[in-house]
Amino acid sequence: MDLQYLATIAIEAALSAGEVIQKHLNDDIIVEQKEGGNTYASQVVTKVDRECETIILSHLKPTCKAFDIGLLSEETEDDGSRFKKDFFWCIDPLDGTLAFINKHPGFSVSIALIAKDGTPLIGIVFDPSTETLYHAIKGHGVYRNKMTWTIKNTNNYLTYFTDKTLKDTPKSAEIQNILNTHKADLELKGIKEISGKGAVMCAISVLENGPACFLKFPKTETGGGSIWDYAATACIYEELNLTATNFNGEPLNLNKTDGTFMNNKGVYYYNLMI
Repeated sequence: MDLQYLATIAIEAALSAGEVIQKHLNDDIIVEQKEGGNTYASQVVTKVDRECETIILSHLKPTCKAFDIGLLSEETEDDGSRFKKDFFWCIDPLDGTLAFINKHPGFSVSIALIAKDGTPLIGIVFDPSTETLYHAIKGHGVYRNKMTWTIKNTNNYLTYFTDKTLKDTPKSAEIQNILNTHKADLELKGIKEISGKGAVMCAISVLENGPACFLKFPKTETGGGSIWDYAATACIYEELNLTATNFNGEPLNLNKTDGTFMNNKGVYYYNLMI
């Protein structure tokens, strides 16, 4: 499997989808509802989501045939090919749809290549708001705008990234306790909260604004992010030797058999180097 070649194709796909998003940035977007989890974020979709998926698939489907790769994409019904093939593309054509609708930075294109056992091999993220491309290839490091990316944490405070504000998040007191512990352990001066981004850009922002973290407690309700929300950034974190796990510190199950939602285990992304 030529990961470098496949990453090049996936980058082209992500940039093409990013152009679609940029074209619609100032449009009044009609919001539709789809079958999803119990959260509003998992139920909203727009024509831009679908247009992005179409253009991404136009780039990636030829590789599926040439390299016998399966496919999992947010706006297409899961065909189970990810369980039959040795590798599958995992696509979020427009992560952070709510942010996009509200014209709030925090949306992105996310594409990953995942092995059948759940190992992330390629992770591509494009932020159309800043025209920043992030990508990682297993064993070949991480790149920001195609330049080797080295993380440098310079803040003297902890930043907590979240889709919802902490006060509107279940178990907010428990989350606050975790943040306070990190602050004390690192001898930081304070805690800053930044909300409203999609899961992908929350994870990326943790890397850009360290020390920082993004987490979700396990919950029984359906929702709280799907495989495509975490696959690309899991690859990026792994190549940076940083933590992207479920809430209990176990590896993310990026090819789970009982659906795509990751709500039952939660997630924990952090970048606490000082």
